[in-house]
Amino acid sequence: MSKPASGSGGPPARVDTDERPFVLIWELTQACDLACEHCRADAQTTRHPDELTTEEGKALLEEVREFGEDQLVVFSGGDPLKRDDAVELVEYGTEIGLSVTMTPSGTASLSADAVRDLADAGLRRMAVSVDGATAERHDAFRGEEGSYEETMAAAQAARNAGLPLQVNTTVCKQTISDLPDIADLVADLGAVLWSVFFLVPVGRGAALDAVSPDRAERVMEWLVEQGEKWPFGVKTTEAPHYRRVAVQTTDEPPRRQMGITAGDGFAFVSHLGEVYPSGFLPESAGNVGDRSVVDIYRNAELFESLREKDGLKGKCGACPFRNVCGGSRSRAYAHTGDPLESDPLCSFVPEGYDGPLPWDDDPLAWEAE
Repeated sequence: MSKPASGSGGPPARVDTDERPFVLIWELTQACDLACEHCRADAQTTRHPDELTTEEGKALLEEVREFGEDQLVVFSGGDPLKRDDAVELVEYGTEIGLSVTMTPSGTASLSADAVRDLADAGLRRMAVSVDGATAERHDAFRGEEGSYEETMAAAQAARNAGLPLQVNTTVCKQTISDLPDIADLVADLGAVLWSVFFLVPVGRGAALDAVSPDRAERVMEWLVEQGEKWPFGVKTTEAPHYRRVAVQTTDEPPRRQMGITAGDGFAFVSHLGEVYPSGFLPESAGNVGDRSVVDIYRNAELFESLREKDGLKGKCGACPFRNVCGGSRSRAYAHTGDPLESDPLCSFVPEGYDGPLPWDDDPLAWEAE
């Protein structure tokens, strides 16, 4: 199934997701000075000795280039700037024709000089995380006093360097009340995109409280309604039923929403070279040291199964919107151990469906808020 791409700085206008992902994330390192409450990586302060080397990383980027022209690659972490070759890798990826973006951490490493070096190396976009509308709330979530101030300074440095800015925000019970004020902040920062991540309980994020399906639905309705007024684009992460909500609300998909799911338009390479459908779906389909990332994405059984929407189970399999949405395969895996099961965050029940519901076993966990 082909889907529209994300616009400038990304892959071509139409992409066959059987052949290539919209976006491939490479986790350069799990080292990070923050201790964020939602961290899927359970990041540590020091780098792992078996991380992909500079040369191995360049070889990986050369393989990724085989997906096609202007393939979008995100350098993530941990904090990618904990590696002293991060700028070199951005420059190399750019030179061989990739569209490279980065999600650094809001720490002292993200200085104005570092941002300028990234921009000069050819970085297409930089993403910063804002999980609270005030310094106190953001820093508490990030586990580091001063993170908010450093993040704001980095955002200004990106603007000064002419580097497009993306803001990432986690949605959970601890952050949901801040969303309207964060949206105002995203506009004030001049960001081009707000990526709203609905919590998946992996890593340290397992200790946080997810919102209920009913409340998630209301947040998505709000995003659709307000998204037409905001000066920036909106996308959701691990909440593809945002597209279903948009279709039901407006009869058309939301502006700039990519509609990708784990393994279908999305791939993740860990700091050790393991290839996952998503960083939030930690089931490896192979390692780049043994097999090409292109071959893994196109031909690994796990990836192929995730692209077959008719193979979904439960109410996701019966849903008329399964080809528009497909549900979060990562959240299904986190809750059931089976990535093809229903996404428990989605409140929609298909007409005539009388099978099991994801919240049947634990109704209190998903009570309306």
